[in-house]
Amino acid sequence: MNPLKKITGDFRRLVLATMFFGATSGIFMSTLNNYLCDTHGFDAGSRGWLEFPRELPGFFIIVVVGILLMRFRESRIAALAMVATAVGALGLGFLSPKISLLVVWIVIWSLGDHIIFAVEGPIGLKLAKRGAEGRRLGQLGGARNLGVILGVSVVWLLARYVGDRYDLFYLVAAVCAGLAGFFYLRLGLGKQEAPSRKVVYRKEYHVFYAISALFGIRKQIFLVFGAWVLVDLHGVPVSTIALLYFLASLLGVVLRPLLGDVIDWLGERKVLAFDEIMLIVVCLIYAFASNLIPKPYDLYVLYGAYILDHILFALRVARTTYLKKIAKDPADITPTISLGITIDHAVAMTLPVLSGFIWERYGHQYVFLMAAAVAVVGFFICLRIVVPEEVPPAGD
Repeated sequence: MNPLKKITGDFRRLVLATMFFGATSGIFMSTLNNYLCDTHGFDAGSRGWLEFPRELPGFFIIVVVGILLMRFRESRIAALAMVATAVGALGLGFLSPKISLLVVWIVIWSLGDHIIFAVEGPIGLKLAKRGAEGRRLGQLGGARNLGVILGVSVVWLLARYVGDRYDLFYLVAAVCAGLAGFFYLRLGLGKQEAPSRKVVYRKEYHVFYAISALFGIRKQIFLVFGAWVLVDLHGVPVSTIALLYFLASLLGVVLRPLLGDVIDWLGERKVLAFDEIMLIVVCLIYAFASNLIPKPYDLYVLYGAYILDHILFALRVARTTYLKKIAKDPADITPTISLGITIDHAVAMTLPVLSGFIWERYGHQYVFLMAAAVAVVGFFICLRIVVPEEVPPAGD
């Protein structure tokens, strides 16, 4: 059997799985803030508190993935994650009359989401050539963005023609998660590999752990409060949020593979340091655009910051390619990524509560000034990235 044909078939299935997972994520990310605000009457403080249970599965992901790795390869774990995501979506859409039930379904959905974050990078790296890891993960990022476009398009069309039907939004999300699970289940890569049976902590990975913690801070500030600036302060409807997410994803289809090439070309140190500089710019826009720019142009600038922020998230794959290059053992990669997720959630679980308090007490500007200060620290941490020189094997 031609091994290249097998890899090509696995890559095709992985692209489809990633695309349908992207559609699920697009539906969640473009509707969740409006859903919480419209259906359950959340304010900024409540939104911040919800992040604690939502991110709780991420904190325990090293334990969850560690247990699953004892029995399953990464592709099977990804399929199980999609089952959890589908269950959470159906619960949000049809079984959330009370806040207590809402939290249960949010946690189940979040569990699936965080498991995928732990295994998607290692799965992609198995289909990457040496020196082209960024390109391969960038291609998968582009496939995810294509899926996001499909998911957000469904939200936009439903919102436009039948209204904000969150039950329909989350039904579609569950179907897409089921399809993603089907294609993950059909992946053949890694069948011959022995299951990993260890949790890994190495002092050589300390910069990776620090970058993971910083990413947790960045993720929470922008995914929660960046969108909340638009929804709460400017009353932006779900259809417009979906459109912005659509535009960001459309750009991502083209830019994510290109950014993957940039990672391979410039290296993780320069790329991640540049990401921190751009985050400072985005923070300042969120903090002061409405004070310095007349209406309605301030809103257009905020839209631009929202789209730019989502595009910059593509650079997170540089953490995965960096880890592969410094890994002492390839079997370290999945457990170390899982530990990185746990570390970033140790920060991310409590930060939104603090941020929500600061927002309510002092104003939203101080939330983003705090985030800008963190980005400055992140810049100097990223400058400490050192990738050892690789010696190509004979015949390369």
